[in-house]
Amino acid sequence: MKPIELSKETKQDLIDSIKDFFARERDEELSDFQAAAVLAFILQTAGPHIYNQAVADAHALMSDRLDDLYGLEKRPR
Repeated sequence: MKPIELSKETKQDLIDSIKDFFARERDEELSDFQAAAVLAFILQTAGPHIYNQAVADAHALMSDRLDDLYGLEKRPR
């Protein structure tokens, strides 16, 4: 699986969120570099699991929608 790529804006938003979380929950100040390292770790370890769950959810939704197609069948008289 190829690495998860984020836009610059999204990456910075996530870095800011990580910094806010550490400051609020752990009373710990992180630099952008440290928060980026935490983000990279999360993307490498949790990212594939989250992605796979999203694929499974999309598959289930599409399967339901495809089953709805049978409702459009015309019955011969």
